[in-house]
Amino acid sequence: MNTKLTLNLDKGIIEQAKSYAKDNSVSLSKLIENYLGSLTVKSVNENSISPLVESLTGVIPNGNYDEKNDYRNYISEKYS
Repeated sequence: MNTKLTLNLDKGIIEQAKSYAKDNSVSLSKLIENYLGSLTVKSVNENSISPLVESLTGVIPNGNYDEKNDYRNYISEKYS
C-alpha cells in the first residue's frame, strides 16, 4: 500500500536527486523508497548472526582453554 509523504529538502539536493533518478531510469519516489528500505535492512542484518557463524557456536570451548597443551597432546599421541 502506497502512502503519500511530504518532505522539506534543500532545493539543490532535490535537483541532484531528480537528475540521479533520471540518469538511472527510476522515479524519485522509488529512489527514496529503496534508500529508506536499505537503511532498515542494514540495521536488521547488523544485529543478526549469519548461519555460518551460528553453526560454529560452541566449537571452541569457553573458559581457560589451553590450545598449546591440546596441540602438544595431539602431537604426542600422533607420533607415539
